[in-house]
Amino acid sequence: MDFITLKNITKTFDGVDVLKDINLKISEGETLGILGRSGSGKSVLINMLRGTKEYTPDSGNIIMNIAVCPDCLAVESPSHDGEKCNCGGTYEAREVDFFKAERKLFASIKRRISIMLQRNFALYDEETVIENVMRAVPDTVEYEEGLYFALELLEMVQMNHRITHVARDLSGGEKQRVVLARQLAKNPMMFLADEPTGTLDPQTAVKLHNTLKEGVKDKNITMLITSHWPEVMTELADNVIWLEDGQIKEEGDPHDVVEHFMETVPVPAKPEIPEFGEEEIIIKDLKKHYYSIERGVVKAVDGINLNIHHEEIFGIVGLSGSGKTTTTRMLIGLTEPSSGEIDIKLGDEWIDMTKGGPLNRGRIVPYIGLLHQEYSLYPHRTILGNLTDAISLNLPAEFGKIKAIHALTTVGFGENEANVILEKYPDQLSVGEKHRIALAQVLIKEPKIIVLDEPTGTMDPITRVNVTDSILKARTELEQTFIIVSHDMDFVLDVCDRAALMRGGKLLDVGTPEEIVDQLTPDEKEDMLKDR
Repeated sequence: MDFITLKNITKTFDGVDVLKDINLKISEGETLGILGRSGSGKSVLINMLRGTKEYTPDSGNIIMNIAVCPDCLAVESPSHDGEKCNCGGTYEAREVDFFKAERKLFASIKRRISIMLQRNFALYDEETVIENVMRAVPDTVEYEEGLYFALELLEMVQMNHRITHVARDLSGGEKQRVVLARQLAKNPMMFLADEPTGTLDPQTAVKLHNTLKEGVKDKNITMLITSHWPEVMTELADNVIWLEDGQIKEEGDPHDVVEHFMETVPVPAKPEIPEFGEEEIIIKDLKKHYYSIERGVVKAVDGINLNIHHEEIFGIVGLSGSGKTTTTRMLIGLTEPSSGEIDIKLGDEWIDMTKGGPLNRGRIVPYIGLLHQEYSLYPHRTILGNLTDAISLNLPAEFGKIKAIHALTTVGFGENEANVILEKYPDQLSVGEKHRIALAQVLIKEPKIIVLDEPTGTMDPITRVNVTDSILKARTELEQTFIIVSHDMDFVLDVCDRAALMRGGKLLDVGTPEEIVDQLTPDEKEDMLKDR
């Protein structure tokens, strides 16, 4: 069914025709890809279809076939003709010249069009992720229904692990996904995406493509998407137009148009998705020296250099006293270094962890989780109380329960099992279950970086496998970075991506877990087995 028809559209800026005699038909539910070089007119066309006054056509018409409720002027896509409106009226088919529509109808149409602008995150910086999305939910939706809707959207854009984070502390890719959730929360009849992945790394771009497919295309929402990436066109679009110098050079099947475009445009090959994300922790020449009357200067940590990437599971191996715990304590701000640098990325900024105060280290400490070797649970509180109290936020009870169940499923409990466990007390659970709940206590705070100090301890092999699965699942679903201090060589081999070997306060080598374990001396291996 025809939805939008562009007839002889021309737009001029500063005496230059940026769109020249554009004729185009867009069907309801269609995903139209707009391909072209920078400056070809893609963004102008998108902003025009959004109804931005500055992009009013100089000549030509944008004709919309829509369904309008004559009683309240609510607007829907044309297939809703004859359906009942929430106000009690009935939608009627109407052909509207968009930019010439009367003011109230024009405003109603604009409200039903969502847009993701290029390099524009459009979030309330001081508000949390969930608050940002809730703001976009229509006023006609009840609060509880809107809350569940917002949570569903954040799960779909893979941001439900950041719902209580303040928007300013998110990375660019995370902000982009929250913007997408906000725009979908408006319940649009048309979704416009202007280079939604242009500034993202390949990993995040793939996630956003999948979300656009699931959240827009598969829900039969009409979508227009511009991109420099031919892969976006072939993966998402039903039809593609190739814009060049403000004109449609070619229109048709995505694969055909992309193939012809690629023959003329020197587009670099899409890079392979990296094994890890970008660097998130950088340590340079880090030292911690003590003075002892008996021993003189003790070099607990003596000039180590280390980089850890986003979503990496990094192990630190070595004997007791090798400097592992001191290193992690300096990393998370519990111990002051003697000298050196520790920088951790928060959102788009690098935070200097050697500087105290709320504007420096204090900003990131809430986003770091620590599971002590000797964890503890509140014995006189249920598991729900143990988990929701760990959040330390004033949240509605139902919201807290949702978060608790999600944290428990992340650490390996089934959803039905999680519902039952919430009402139990710690002494009613096994050691392995309590250990996983202690890990859930850390995860529910939505940390970006998690330090696990001897997470397997003296666990039996079955429980150790459960913890391994929990960490791997948390990394995949919650996009978190793990630093694991362990004597358990088998555990390090099973769960870590890379590992570091420490001895006498120095970092001797960084490599695969297999390479690092192979470098342990027979005495170290024997002593570690004793420590376990």
